[in-house]
Amino acid sequence: MRPVRSAARALLSGIFVVSGARSLANPEPFVDRARRVTDRVGPVLANAHPKLPTEPEPLVRLNGALQVAGGLLLATGHLTRPAAAVLAGTLVPTTLAGHPFWTIDDPAERRIHQVHFLKNLGLLGGLLLAAVDTEGRPGLRYRTSHAVGRTERALGRSGRSVRRSVRTARREARIAVRSAAAARRLPG
Repeated sequence: MRPVRSAARALLSGIFVVSGARSLANPEPFVDRARRVTDRVGPVLANAHPKLPTEPEPLVRLNGALQVAGGLLLATGHLTRPAAAVLAGTLVPTTLAGHPFWTIDDPAERRIHQVHFLKNLGLLGGLLLAAVDTEGRPGLRYRTSHAVGRTERALGRSGRSVRRSVRTARREARIAVRSAAAARRLPG
């Protein structure tokens, strides 16, 4: 299955490396379309951290850089799950800014943007699958639940031992109290 995963990741990442490099090298063609999203996201970014860019051009470049880096990581098989998650995050604003088919009146152009919008949704689905792919190894949830189960079973054995020790200590304490009481009644 490994060759299939490697090929799928390389094929999936290609569009991000190419389009990210284009927007990183020459962001001007994308700035006007990106303004639809950046005007809404800019104030949120400014509130989150004052040093984050809020203007469309630096945000387009940042998005492009993230796409190039994420695409290369995904293609080479390094940090594939985080890379896929980052690419999915960059795809959402790109799709909303680049293909708002619901705002277009011309039926032919509307269909073209609708197809590109749906294509990007398909890419998003592939990225989400890549983001959760554990390559056949058990996921974190499975490993955690089984580690907890093993711990509970181990504590269950020692828990019985602890309960037995507590019963023994109580019994010996009762014997000691009775012995002390009997000793006080003895003459001498």
